[in-house]
Amino acid sequence: MTVITPFSTFYNPQVSFFGSGAIVAAIDDIKRNEYKSVLIVTDPGIIKTGLSDKVTALLKERDIKVSVYGNCKPNPAIQNVEEGLVELSKANANAIVSIGGGSAHDNAKAIALIATNGGEIKDYEGLDKSKKASLPLFAINTTAGTASELTRFTIISDEARRTKMAIVDAHVTPTVAVNDPEAMIGMPPGLTAATGLDALTHAIEAYVSTAATPITDCCALKAIDLIVANLQNAYDDGKNLEARNNMCYAEYLAGMAFNNASLGYVHAIAHQLGGVYHLPHGVCNAVLLNHVQKFNSADKNANDRLKVVAKHLRADEETAESAVKFIREFADKLGIPKNLKEMGVKEEDFELLAENAMKDVCHVTNPIQFTKGEVIEVIKSAYY
Repeated sequence: MTVITPFSTFYNPQVSFFGSGAIVAAIDDIKRNEYKSVLIVTDPGIIKTGLSDKVTALLKERDIKVSVYGNCKPNPAIQNVEEGLVELSKANANAIVSIGGGSAHDNAKAIALIATNGGEIKDYEGLDKSKKASLPLFAINTTAGTASELTRFTIISDEARRTKMAIVDAHVTPTVAVNDPEAMIGMPPGLTAATGLDALTHAIEAYVSTAATPITDCCALKAIDLIVANLQNAYDDGKNLEARNNMCYAEYLAGMAFNNASLGYVHAIAHQLGGVYHLPHGVCNAVLLNHVQKFNSADKNANDRLKVVAKHLRADEETAESAVKFIREFADKLGIPKNLKEMGVKEEDFELLAENAMKDVCHVTNPIQFTKGEVIEVIKSAYY
């Protein structure tokens, strides 16, 4: 089942490295391209693991100057972008290496974009606002979910407006994506679940998207297959290298799908939950996914596509209802909160959340364009 579109574009990094040894291959690529000074963008957690020190040592062994901005926080904000730009200028770096999950990569993408285009990151909110290519970015991934290491999306919190800005721009696509499962061995079960279900959300939203193509369909469905077969194993045993490796491919395939077919109202709402409450993005997606797809199933094409999703989820029946049911049961097995109320969301914020979700560029390719009242109904359904 495919959607016939009159025109489509496919975005992806120039090069991607996979498997054990991928990090070393990426560092060799930096040397080969003669980048003399590099800024590492990462977070305190990655620094504690020693991974940033390992990457720093590999770079220095190749006579590459290294500086580190290590203050990236979950749901990176405008301040993190500005701080990173200061460090970039001090280092006179001509390339950036991001190490971490979506937050580190998003932070680095924003820094790389402003470094060559100027202005402030809020100038680029929306679709393809930049004029120039970003500074070269090598994105070393440590989670199997966000796919930020390969996408043209960067999400930055505007704390003054209590919202997350979605910057969708081909120029923020990393130059090189790196997925080494050995970097993911220490990921705790909760993060494994949240990021894995983030990847599942990417795959499903891309598959039911109005911009889906035969290429994105293949990526999305194979990603679903791999997630169903491997996420529980990675959650149960974080040292299972085969499961970790397969989840690297799963999240990358899901990323390829949504990077080109875009997303829907799960992400449009989840971004607002992160902006207002600083909640983990993957968990928000996991809680919202079944509710949004239940609403989407009212659309005939989306309903037909959710039947295919049910097949790949290995649900009891090949129906949209079974797909929705499986999604929630799968999340339960992985310890995801049952509702938004449990996560501290407040009813008095529903209207603000809905208003901002309708401004988020991710909703544009949702199968149904909800009214503000319908967005509030989706939030209410996920609240109890």
